[in-house]
Amino acid sequence: QVQLVESGGGLVQPGGSLRLSCAASMSIFSIYNMAWYRQAPGKQRDLVARITTSGSTNYADSVKGRFTISRDNAKNTVYLQMNSLKPEDTAVYYCNGHRGYDYWGQGTQVTVSS
Repeated sequence: QVQLVESGGGLVQPGGSLRLSCAASMSIFSIYNMAWYRQAPGKQRDLVARITTSGSTNYADSVKGRFTISRDNAKNTVYLQMNSLKPEDTAVYYCNGHRGYDYWGQGTQVTVSS
């Protein structure tokens, strides 16, 4: 059974940084495309960043230049480095793994507020 466990969320001031981690239990992590999504209260869940099995990345326009997604296949972990955080980045952030089927973590809260 695939499990994704996020960590690293919390409260940060505007302009600050956080790094989210997602530990995955897939037996062959490297063959999964991985992504981070976020969902703010009353809004739909949106893609933040994706990294493919080959390491290609893409980002939502709202986070380009501020967020960086990366993966460590040896550790079965995907990361999201978030810099220059803004109040509008406040949301629950979800880790996603995809290979013909979507797997989701339980989410981690990120709150950007002074």
